[in-house]
Amino acid sequence: MPKQKITKEMVVDAAFQLAREGGMGRVLVKDIAARLGCSVQPIYSYCRSMEGLRWEVERRTADFMADYLSARVDWDNLLQSTGRACVQFARDEPELFKLYALRRREGVSSLDELYGQEARPEVAKAVAAQLGLSREQARQLHLDMLIYTVGLAAIFSVTTPGIPAEEILTRQERAYQAFLTQIKGENSDGI
Repeated sequence: MPKQKITKEMVVDAAFQLAREGGMGRVLVKDIAARLGCSVQPIYSYCRSMEGLRWEVERRTADFMADYLSARVDWDNLLQSTGRACVQFARDEPELFKLYALRRREGVSSLDELYGQEARPEVAKAVAAQLGLSREQARQLHLDMLIYTVGLAAIFSVTTPGIPAEEILTRQERAYQAFLTQIKGENSDGI
């Protein structure tokens, strides 16, 4: 029987699945090798450092999460549907959510810089059009909701047996309404 050729993609796939099942703490060379049914040698040949492999797993996680969210987003109700999808992701994929939310973000020294790295520009444009807000107001509303939603989703991903999703989603909707009312109030006050 010929030997199976181990590729870098196979190594990253195995590491991603291990992280998905138990977090980055489960991503060990010996466990990747066991998953692939090979010795540790091919793993070391592709992964000169665990930091590089971690980066690959984080990138794969970000892509996976983006696909997950975009399959559940309603562009006619963008902020609320994205928030619900994020909470759903935290429930369905708690280890990946924690890996995504808690990853190191280089070059960020303000919430605006974080928003610039994490948000797509077309979201603020769409929210502004949907809600009759300026682009800056939509951007601020989106940032507020990102902060609040990621916080709720983090709580949701680490509690056992788990807070009911309906309770989380009710809080999220209340926050959305409060943030929207505040932003619209600032607009009418000329602030």
